[in-house]
Amino acid sequence: MGSSLCKAYFCRWNVKQSKSRRLSCIFQAIYIKEQFINGFHNTISNGTDVDHIDAFEKPQCALLLTMDKQMAEIYTKAMFQKFEHERMQSLPCFMELKMDDASKAIYNVSERKRGKTRVTEIVYDKYSDQWSCSCKGFEFIGILCCHALALLKREQIEYLPNKYILNRWKKTAKSGLLSSSNGNEIKDCENNSLLIKRSRMSRLASDVIEHALMSEEGCELLSNNLNDTRVMLKLLNDGVGPSEVGGSSSQTRYLKDPKRVTHKGSSKRVKGAKETRMQPAIRHCQQCGQTSHDIRRCPRMANTS
Repeated sequence: MGSSLCKAYFCRWNVKQSKSRRLSCIFQAIYIKEQFINGFHNTISNGTDVDHIDAFEKPQCALLLTMDKQMAEIYTKAMFQKFEHERMQSLPCFMELKMDDASKAIYNVSERKRGKTRVTEIVYDKYSDQWSCSCKGFEFIGILCCHALALLKREQIEYLPNKYILNRWKKTAKSGLLSSSNGNEIKDCENNSLLIKRSRMSRLASDVIEHALMSEEGCELLSNNLNDTRVMLKLLNDGVGPSEVGGSSSQTRYLKDPKRVTHKGSSKRVKGAKETRMQPAIRHCQQCGQTSHDIRRCPRMANTS
């Protein structure tokens, strides 16, 4: 017994020493795969939540000005917070006209931070109607810097020009370009109507699914209706008229199986597996020992009587 245990432990030690590197790589690969899948799903979920917030939640304006209200309707929540931060930084800026001629105007913008004064130069091209700042904030971030916003305030421009509003920071950035199943571009996606319709249908679908999950019949009914709706939408996208689609689907009726009715009274006792496998015992006559009859029908008892 002792020698067999020693051999078993020796085999385990040998496998561990020779295959430990390979086994560790296998376990590490499995762990990394599960970790990647969980992280991927979390990233998708967080991205969906952020997209919903950017598309449908209106941020609050710290400065109740016309330009802030305008950009709160256009920018996403994250970009509007950056824009509003630049607006707050533009309040203590001071403007000084350095040069003005027929082609351009140059301004010096003084900004004081942490006890130090920083001077930035803004050039206004009158021919192209373009503002350019030496800090290159618009080129790097994609929104106007505080120096340009201070100059717009000095010029009493209430609304931000469209050429300084980039499409990638808008709420409709992801809905600006859609394509059909045939690859054709859908043009009418510049406003929020598509997002509003999507939100309304998503809420309706979520409520219907919650009610359907209460029973198996509800899940089956919803699945059948969704399949019919998918077929109808495919026919509509392919160019089939609504009357033809409605006529083809109105003939389809799904009938369920009737519910099972139990008989009245108590059912027979359910036998176990062991009891089912057991064969019934053979009864012997107590008088003669044969199996064809019992003691009441035994021939010997009839002869004695």
